[in-house]
This record gives sequence, C-alpha cells and structure tokens, in this order.
Amino acid sequence: MRVVARAPGKVNLCLFVGPRRSDGRHEAVTLLESVSLADELSLDTRDGAGADDVRSPGVDGPNIVARALEGLRARGWGGPPVTVEITKRVPVAAGMGGGSADAAAVLRLARHLAPVADTELQELAVELGSDVPSQLRPGLAVGTGGGELVEHREPLAPHAFVIVPVPHRLSTGDVYAEADRLGLERGTADLEHIRRALIDALAAGAQLPTELIVNDLERAALSLCPSAEDARAALRDAGADHAMVSGSGPTVFGLFWGPDQHARAEAAVRAVSGKFSGAASALAVAADFGHPRLSAQSHD
Repeated sequence: MRVVARAPGKVNLCLFVGPRRSDGRHEAVTLLESVSLADELSLDTRDGAGADDVRSPGVDGPNIVARALEGLRARGWGGPPVTVEITKRVPVAAGMGGGSADAAAVLRLARHLAPVADTELQELAVELGSDVPSQLRPGLAVGTGGGELVEHREPLAPHAFVIVPVPHRLSTGDVYAEADRLGLERGTADLEHIRRALIDALAAGAQLPTELIVNDLERAALSLCPSAEDARAALRDAGADHAMVSGSGPTVFGLFWGPDQHARAEAAVRAVSGKFSGAASALAVAADFGHPRLSAQSHD
C-alpha cells in the first residue's frame, strides 16, 4: 500500500527571539504560516520484517524523517516496515522548515497506518525540532516557548507570497549563534508584551500590523549571507508590501495583501525572475493540504 502526503514549507510572518534556555533553545514568539510550496512524501508498506528505509535524492547527511520513524518505533508504534521517498521542493537549510515539514508529514502518514497517542506524537515532535510541532497540522499558528507550545489560528486577510530561494545554506544553530554574538535577544518582559500584542491582532480575517511583521534573526542571517539583501530589495522594488528573511534564512519572501494579491505576486515573480530564477508565487494553506491520501501506485 502506498500513502502520500504533502509537506508544506513555512514562512515566519514574525519571529521575536528571547533569552537562551537551559536546553540550548531560545525563548521565542513567532507566527508561522504553511505555504503551497511543498515537498511530497510517499510511504510504501512492506510485508515481513526489516528496517524502515528513507530515500531523499539530493539531500546528504542524516535525515530527520528517519529519526521520526525511529522515535515512533521506540514508542511502540505498530506499523509495518515502510519505505519513504521524499520529493524535495522546499529549499534545504533555508529557513522554510522543509526538514521539519517532512518529519511532521511522516508522523501524519504513520498515524494513518497504525494508532499513536496524541501525547506521544507531540512529545516526539518536540524532540525532533522546534518547528515540527507547528507543522503536525499545517496552517497558521502562534509558536511560543522553544517552539513546543503551538496555538492554531484562523486564516488572516487575503494575501499571497513570492518565495525567493537564495543559493546558500544556513544552519539554524549558526544563525542563532550569530544572533547571540550580535546581542539581538529580547528580554522576557518584552517578549511577553509582544506575545499579547500578537494574540490581540489575530482576529479571523485580520491583516497583521506592520509593527509585528519583524524577524529578529534577519540581521544575523544577513550577516552570514549578505546576498539575501539583494533578494529583499528586489521584492520591495517589485511592489511587495513587506519583504523579509524567513526564519533563520536565507530564503526571502515578499508578502502581498489585498484582493489583488495573486496578480501582484505573479507580476513580482516576473519582475525578479531574471535575477532570481527560482522565484515563485505561493499561497497560504491549511490543514487539509497535508492530509494523507491513498495512491494507486506502488513502490518497485
């Protein structure tokens, strides 16, 4: 049997960074939104015994999806041996949470095959990484703590994105280390004030206020990858209402509000594609975008 699921990338509409915690993560307040630029995971079940197999062509090194399956097995998940193949479309090490989205997608797929308790799924998601808990259910979510506290929200006012990949990879840890070096962290009281303001601003159908569309890691990401500033400037020149680094970067996105957001985003893609060939428009997506579905195909 083959089951497939999309793993949407995310953008951080805002990211405010606080003090480093004892576990090495930083306190944060962020608003994450899943977008239509997505990887796709295909999971095939196999008869008999054997180890799970994860294949992600073009991606080197340990795979977070394999860790997710190992974590499920350690918790007694009773699914059959599986082969997972990942088709990558979300840029790697680029601030869009592609690996986290893949891990969350395989957890959704695994639950489709055999039961796993909500509490165990959430605990495993937290262990895997700060962006995984929010991606278990794609959509719009406020993340607090070290990313493990997630509150899903209703959609914002109509908007669209232009995603501009930058041909450079940044480690999240390196960007946070650079943020620490630059002294970018906020105090606990400031972070709590921002959290309250963000919650107050998130009525269904609202447009996020400009003063909250901030990424505290942007300066650190630009310090490590100055070329991302060119992408930011190009999107501003192309009419984006906001242009900023997503998460730890270096991917840059333009945000377009209003009833004509699709047309404006497509025009911006045309305007910047001569210099940034990977530029693409994207839409916000909700939980149903990532639901597992059966496929008629089987793995050879």
